[in-house]
Amino acid sequence: MDLRGAVLSDRSQSQKKNPSTLARMEQPKGVDWTVIILTCQYKDSVEVFQRELEIRQKREQIPAGTLLLAVEDPEVHVGSGGATLNALLVASEHLSARAGFTVVTSDVLHSAWILILHMGRDFPFDDCGRAFTCLPVENPQAPVEAVVCNLDCLLDIMSHRLGPGSPPGVWVCSTDMLLSVPLDPGISWDGFRGARGIALPGSTAYARSHGVYLTDSEGFVLDIYYQGTEAEIQRCARPDGRVPLVSGVVFFSVETAECLLATHVSPPLDACTYMGLDSGAQPGQLSLFFDILLCMARNVQREDFLVGRPPEMGQGDADIAGYLHGARAELWRQLRGQPLTVAYVPDGSYSYMTNSASEFLHSLTSPGAPGAQVIHSQVEERPLLGAGSTVVSCLLEGPVRLGPGSVLQHCHLRGPIHVGTGCFVSGLDVAQSQALHGVELRDLILRGHHVQLHGAPSRAFTLVGRLDSWERQGTGTYLNMSWSKFFQKTGIRDWDLWDPDVPPAERCLLSARLFPVLHPSRALGPWDLLWMLDPQEDRGRALQAWRACWRLSWEQLQPCLDRGTTLAARRDLFFRQALHKARHVLEARQDLSLRPLTWAAVHEGCPGLLLATLDQVAAGAEDPGVAARALACVADVLGCMAGGRGGLRSGPAANPEWLWPFSFLERGDLARGVEALTRERARWLSRPALLVRAARHYEGAGQLLIRRAVMSAQRFVSSKPVELPAPGQWVVAECPARVDFSGEPVEEGGVGSALQSWAGRPPRPAGSRPVATGGWSDTPPLAYELGGAVLGLAVRVDGRRPIGARARRIPEPELRLAVGPRQDQTAVKIVCCSLDDMRGYCQPQAPGALLKAAFVCAGVVSVSSELSLREQLLRAFGGGFELHTWSELPHGSGLGTSSILAGAALAAVQRAAGRAVGAEALIHAVLHLEQVLTTGGGWQDQVGGLMPGIKVGRSQAQLPLKVEVEEVTVPEGFVQKLNDHLLLVYTGKTRLARNLLQDVLRSWYARLPAVVQNARRLVRQTEECAEAFRQGSLPLLGQCLTSYWEQKKLMAPGCEPLAVRRMMDVLAPHVHGQSLAGAGGGGFLCLLTKEPRQKEALEAVLAKTEGLGNYSVHLVEVDTQGLSLQLLGTETSN
Repeated sequence: MDLRGAVLSDRSQSQKKNPSTLARMEQPKGVDWTVIILTCQYKDSVEVFQRELEIRQKREQIPAGTLLLAVEDPEVHVGSGGATLNALLVASEHLSARAGFTVVTSDVLHSAWILILHMGRDFPFDDCGRAFTCLPVENPQAPVEAVVCNLDCLLDIMSHRLGPGSPPGVWVCSTDMLLSVPLDPGISWDGFRGARGIALPGSTAYARSHGVYLTDSEGFVLDIYYQGTEAEIQRCARPDGRVPLVSGVVFFSVETAECLLATHVSPPLDACTYMGLDSGAQPGQLSLFFDILLCMARNVQREDFLVGRPPEMGQGDADIAGYLHGARAELWRQLRGQPLTVAYVPDGSYSYMTNSASEFLHSLTSPGAPGAQVIHSQVEERPLLGAGSTVVSCLLEGPVRLGPGSVLQHCHLRGPIHVGTGCFVSGLDVAQSQALHGVELRDLILRGHHVQLHGAPSRAFTLVGRLDSWERQGTGTYLNMSWSKFFQKTGIRDWDLWDPDVPPAERCLLSARLFPVLHPSRALGPWDLLWMLDPQEDRGRALQAWRACWRLSWEQLQPCLDRGTTLAARRDLFFRQALHKARHVLEARQDLSLRPLTWAAVHEGCPGLLLATLDQVAAGAEDPGVAARALACVADVLGCMAGGRGGLRSGPAANPEWLWPFSFLERGDLARGVEALTRERARWLSRPALLVRAARHYEGAGQLLIRRAVMSAQRFVSSKPVELPAPGQWVVAECPARVDFSGEPVEEGGVGSALQSWAGRPPRPAGSRPVATGGWSDTPPLAYELGGAVLGLAVRVDGRRPIGARARRIPEPELRLAVGPRQDQTAVKIVCCSLDDMRGYCQPQAPGALLKAAFVCAGVVSVSSELSLREQLLRAFGGGFELHTWSELPHGSGLGTSSILAGAALAAVQRAAGRAVGAEALIHAVLHLEQVLTTGGGWQDQVGGLMPGIKVGRSQAQLPLKVEVEEVTVPEGFVQKLNDHLLLVYTGKTRLARNLLQDVLRSWYARLPAVVQNARRLVRQTEECAEAFRQGSLPLLGQCLTSYWEQKKLMAPGCEPLAVRRMMDVLAPHVHGQSLAGAGGGGFLCLLTKEPRQKEALEAVLAKTEGLGNYSVHLVEVDTQGLSLQLLGTETSN
């Protein structure tokens, strides 16, 4: 069976075209396991496998509250039944102790879901067994990046497919097979009692070498056959010709588990448990299927059962027969009354992982596939990988050629290397690459091993042929040739491999002392075996060296394998290739998320190497976007290290300790800036609170780089001289608001106290902090990394153009600023008489910051000039200026107030200073101003409010950032129709979304798949929405508006308050579509009604709904003028 098919049965057709992707689809809630036990046959592996379980718990593959136990078998060959009984006893003992009992009691089983996983026997192709054999699959939805082992797939199957819905009890699962189970296997647990085996379909030919259930029409098991006769197998066949294979998965109800547990105190079954061993009993062997389950099968007779023996035990002496007779008698007494049924899963599949190298290679590769599978690997020269080959967790440098049907696993190789067809190469490091130069491998299994020899760590290597048999019986071969031919070719003799007293029938590959483990004078390498492929080349020197080595057979090597070091080495190689991946993803600007890798590095204790790699990428980047993303990834690592403690990720980033590193970034000295950041970071790693604050400052450093990138828009700002207005003559700029229909919202930012109150609320005080967030597809860095597209409308609210500014020259060489209502009696007034008074122009929370920034960005004032403010104003203009800004919209309206207000202020100041600026230049000027103001923000607000009517703004995925605007032409009369159907509802909710931009940018820089896909959809939907306007279709526009709101919620979860949701539900029957304006969270709700002129009708609907708060409904009409500038008469300056 193909390995990919064994674990990916539920992929969609599109996913099947990419077999290297394990997609976690929508699935039921997983089983909340009480205990998971992993049994293993070697004592020195217990701690190793315990740590592996704990790692998977940290990865969220296992529930956080599950008790994890790695348990050694009482004896190496205790059998699957003995291992099950011992594991059940250990689980019951731990749960009894937890519950406060002083003895083992089966009462604890009544509310427990227990999973027992059996490691099984040694596997010739993986030192850590079949459970930890790595598969050529990956799970892009996994929160933590890691190679996928068979154990991981089985955990997923047991937790999310077979386990859900089962009552309390004990699941037992082998790990020596590959399973495929659909998301809903269709297993009914109604009225269940007893034990249940999970059966999967197989052919009659396959069943000849495996176990098969014989069942009646109700699913009760009549018998279990292993390697049955043709007649027995045919009796098991179902109508479709397939047979129910014994899959290695069994469930015991609480009642049956109690009966099984009771046998642990009864001789001779007590010998199968650690308690029996500690009490001096001789270890026994027991089969799960052919001892424990078989006694429950209905057609099995007691006499036949007592004299039989499981197939894995073979024939033995009288003592074994006596033990087995007694053990089976006790099992019959305890379990015979328990029913045994089968749950047949017709859409699943089963494949036992045999010792055949050919079958193993077939399961790991894709015969007939056009290309190679490359999983968790970095390959410099991918074209050298043959069709249908597989590379898993490798780092391949230089020319490494891999033939079709071959597999590389856990290797760091440096070419030139040629691995031909039919090969499996695993566990080699770059130090062994030299031995492979000039050697072409074909139909060979070459592996590197970590071993412990009398407590000393060492490396050993094994080489066998793909066609060699690991069985003790039959004609033996080595390196795909007979032993006689091998002896003749190499000069090796049989006495080199076996002692003279070993009978010829027992001289096989398993017992041949072929593999050097220690050389008297040097380290070992693959060459100590590869010479056998061409022994004539060195005239016998290699044979002499081989004979001088201490050598072990495969059987002798197994107890020496260092599984802890093996798994640690695999993890180290995984992170080495992952660091190459991280560098490549960043430098190639790929939309792949590094957050799963970040979590992996933190969970497994190696964030330092990842931080160093990110530092190197940031310091060496020529593109500020690459550097900014690298710094954002550093912030992610620091946030993960904090482990959810230390406070919120978003927050201030202006601590004086970090200003020195920031100063280098502001000057464009990236290398020194990153170096200074690294040094400062080292002082903030000691506790979670400091880690979170350091993460905020790294995000602040990224914002500095974004600011420098957006500053490139300044080259598209131009003006032309015009006649200066007379002193005292007002230049008045008025603007509509804007409503966004697609492309994502822009949060208001940078206005501070400029926003007036709504419905009688007092104006915000001048010193209050503005919301410094922005939109998505138009928001840097998305605007120049992804490219932005936004469709917006310039609108009047209740017939008014609510945003404006006015400026005039005054004789006094000073700047007079007023922020507040248009009638300035209550406006906040600020006077700047010196450059010191201008210093707050880049601090958005400072009083009048936006107005000060307008004078700086317009070139009226230079804060770095040696001339005083007074001298600058007198020389250039003969006096000063007065600037007054206002907005009749509430703070957090979502209608683009701040950016439009900045545009109005710039337009008024420029014209008052004798310069005219076009609307498109003004769009870019606002981008520049908001970067100077350090509020960030995108371009869609100023496009929506400064340009008239209905239009699409676009920016390409490039720097310098340039915005282009296209008018959308609509059918004649459609604008009036739209006016009749558009309404705004002020929700009464002020958006509290100060950190919304940081959250979205954090998700974008992490390239979370959902965010990347949604951002692309936003851009695509803009074009669809524009087409709906061109058609003049209100229903299509309503669909766009509603879809747009769903996309906003995906970009910024939490932007829909409950009161707003209630309001939208009430209004839904009356509208084609609706969406909160801007980033959401509150402000205005935009409605496209089904019937025209519905203001009063909807007011009545809302009036009947409780809990909506202080809302109001407002008329909207498309503004066809955009920004307007006019010169009024002169007034005396006060």
